[in-house]
Amino acid sequence: MKTDNINHLFKNIKEDFDVIELPKGHQKRFLEKLKEVKPPNEQAKNRFWLKAISVAALLILLVSIGLSSAQKQIVSADLASVSPEMQKTQSFFKNAINQELEKLNSYKSPETKKIINDALAQIENLEKDYQKLKIDLVKSGNNKNVVYAMVSNFQNRINLLQEVIKKIEEIKNINIQKNENIL
Repeated sequence: MKTDNINHLFKNIKEDFDVIELPKGHQKRFLEKLKEVKPPNEQAKNRFWLKAISVAALLILLVSIGLSSAQKQIVSADLASVSPEMQKTQSFFKNAINQELEKLNSYKSPETKKIINDALAQIENLEKDYQKLKIDLVKSGNNKNVVYAMVSNFQNRINLLQEVIKKIEEIKNINIQKNENIL
């Protein structure tokens, strides 16, 4: 019965079916267009490789950033990082240098301005040298020669400051004697 109903239904709507014939070569053109379009699995493969390459590039970028930041963290080390004795030595020198700098700054006057500025420029150069030595200390693995050079750098700064202060005091004494002779 059901088949009869279906056959009857198709007979009734037969006129509504599209019975127009396709132009010649339509099937051939359609098949050619189908060949041009990549099958979905090839598109998926291409997307997979594109994603895989993107993820790999991102990982390489993150690893290189991590390594470069890790290298920057251990680029230099103070004298204090060598041993507890060197830490005490560094503290001693830094305190002595700061005291000498304070003493030097207390002598500032128009007459001593040039001498003091020259001394501070030389101190700055010695500080730059010390920064390079800090990098060398890490590279050399706490080499004794680098440690010795760092200690010498501190000593040179103190000696420089002491000599400049001595010269300034001599200049002041000479000026005082001249003023006394004039009176």
